[in-house]
Amino acid sequence: MTDTAPLCAPSPHPADLAAIRATLEEALALQQAGNLAAAEPRYRRVIEAGYRVAEVRPILAGIMAVRGHLPAALALWDAVLADDPGNPVALHEQGLINGRLGRSADAIAMLRASFAADPENAVTANNLAVMLADAGERSEALEMFARALALQPGNLHIEHQIRRLSAELVPFWHIPMLNDARRNGAFEAAIIAAVAAAGPDARVLDIGTGSGLLSMMAARAGASAITACEVVPVIADTARAIIADNGYADRIAVHTALSSALEVGRELDARADILVSEILSSDLLTEKVIDTFEDAHARLLKDDAIVIPRAAAAIGCLVESPVLADYVFVDRVSGFDVSRFGALGPQKLPIHGTMTDWTRLSDDVELVRIDLTQRRHDSDLQTLDIRVTADGTAAGIVQWMHVDLAEGISFDNHPDGYCDGGWLQVLHPFPAPIAVRAGDVLRLAVGHDRVTLIVRPLDLAAGGALLQAA
Repeated sequence: MTDTAPLCAPSPHPADLAAIRATLEEALALQQAGNLAAAEPRYRRVIEAGYRVAEVRPILAGIMAVRGHLPAALALWDAVLADDPGNPVALHEQGLINGRLGRSADAIAMLRASFAADPENAVTANNLAVMLADAGERSEALEMFARALALQPGNLHIEHQIRRLSAELVPFWHIPMLNDARRNGAFEAAIIAAVAAAGPDARVLDIGTGSGLLSMMAARAGASAITACEVVPVIADTARAIIADNGYADRIAVHTALSSALEVGRELDARADILVSEILSSDLLTEKVIDTFEDAHARLLKDDAIVIPRAAAAIGCLVESPVLADYVFVDRVSGFDVSRFGALGPQKLPIHGTMTDWTRLSDDVELVRIDLTQRRHDSDLQTLDIRVTADGTAAGIVQWMHVDLAEGISFDNHPDGYCDGGWLQVLHPFPAPIAVRAGDVLRLAVGHDRVTLIVRPLDLAAGGALLQAA
């Protein structure tokens, strides 16, 4: 068996026609019986004889693909396309074969072309969606799954893929954060105060709108011109629907974009008087809070704009926890020294402070504070001394947030009194457990690199004593 097939052939002589027809009938029967290996050479002979090539070539291409002869199958589909450019079946099959060969870009291009040629084909839409999802293009994949579902309403497999991708695109904390009444009340109180101070004609900018909740709070407080942005398409689409459901579509415009893509004179008719945003993460900075607020100050806000929140601080305490230690430290396992693997452990570990077993070894201390009304922030690293209040083995620092929303209005997720919500607490583990005693002073380096918090015990090589006796 060769791995190629003729792309074109002369028409058969009339005297040979009966034999060629018989060969084709044999090939069809063998294929129907599942004997593809025997059917393949017979189909080849039919093509070589030039008999019904346009019909037989796609059949042979399919057999070659099923039997794993992918380059030969591609060549046959190329021949189909040479005779019939834009043939949706040929493009679809080439897309699937390129996908099997690991050529995802070519596969996606072929499937896109196939769907463009036959936009009512639900199978092509579904296969393109799968290929996009596998390539990490989840937003476009979700859009394509939605188109496939419109073509096949009620298809449970497609519905499952839409639900799965939506869950991957929408972080889990959105819903518990929406259900956090204390957080919601604090934000709304700050927004009401801001709109009262700036007036109903104030322009409001909501960065990272999520469900649209803060924008709707601003509208309910009396603001008439609200511009919101949300970069995740499925979230932005849902926010627009929620805003319309609640009767505020005429006052709130949601743009599917990063705030850095917004421009005054295009999405905003003028610089905003009020900024609201809840893009703070559990460890304060991960969602590029500093970059986002700096850009907003530079391009999108008035110099005297009201900023909500106006500041945020990371607070923490020294903790001991055998449970948490097993997540971040390792030493001997089954008689082997695998302690080196500890260097690959997490630099931060989200935890639920009210459900995780840990013991406090110090009072609360402020680790880092970010003034979000400032126009510019530099990375920062300071030395912090923490007085130990109890004997134990310190696993690291458990950290939470205190958010300053407006004068007299704040919110925190302190682990001693915080119930379920979107913001968890975070363990910043030390490189290794540290034995401490009450009265010791543990010296840390704390700060940020503009994107992440830095919490590290100092050692003598770094220029400080790790522990000092009181």
